Amino acid sequence: MTRRRTPKWLQAARAADAGFRSGEKPDWIARALARAGILPPAEAEAAVRAGRVEVAGRQVREPLALVRPGDEVRLDGRQVDLRARTRVLAFHKPAGVVTSTVDREGIGTVFERLAAVLPPALRGYGWHAVGRLDRNTTGLLLFTNDERFVAHATLPATHLPKRYVARVQGRADDEKLEPLRRGILLDDGPARPAAVKRRGPDEVELTITEGRYHQVKRMLAAVGLPVRALHREAVGGLVLDVPEGAVRELDPEEIRTHLGWPPG
Repeated sequence: MTRRRTPKWLQAARAADAGFRSGEKPDWIARALARAGILPPAEAEAAVRAGRVEVAGRQVREPLALVRPGDEVRLDGRQVDLRARTRVLAFHKPAGVVTSTVDREGIGTVFERLAAVLPPALRGYGWHAVGRLDRNTTGLLLFTNDERFVAHATLPATHLPKRYVARVQGRADDEKLEPLRRGILLDDGPARPAAVKRRGPDEVELTITEGRYHQVKRMLAAVGLPVRALHREAVGGLVLDVPEGAVRELDPEEIRTHLGWPPG
């Protein structure tokens, strides 16, 4: 089975304290510019390499140069404010696109679809997908400007529930579903017990608190119910409420109440 490699920025975020607030620790200058919505990531890196950015009165040309709390930052001679709150977007992913920044299959990415519907005020941010949905899985996909929120929402220790609805091959009776409620053994280790409901003869609602590779499909296949179609309708307490292909920004209260951010 192919494993997805965890991006280096997410490895770093998880290795650090995922709960620290923006501004409390040094950051990389290009990442800080993108998080604050000053420039998208590629443009931020290009601006730094071109010598257009000054940190604490010193020109920097390395995107990974550190910027510390209280440092004055200038872009093209103009002071910019790097203070940024965590922003989260709820996007209704359609089928047939990949959750990746690289389109190796030539079918389109969720980032391309997101860029096409973002309002102008949000186009300057660097957006990270919060977890993944498979190519043909539809439903709620979160995006954020803050990679520390990605770590919070995807770490198994957070226990953030994700609710899926699957159409399956075969009859979804209680005898087949019961092992999922107790927890089953997958090829990469035991899966936590899931909340499971029948919605119809071939339709199952499954809520999990992990986010392993193809987990829902593998769990259902393990009990003899191969998945024909899969849709994610909720993450945490947030229920999908936008049409397919559309996006909306969550307000801070929704982020706190439904997604538990900031932690504590």
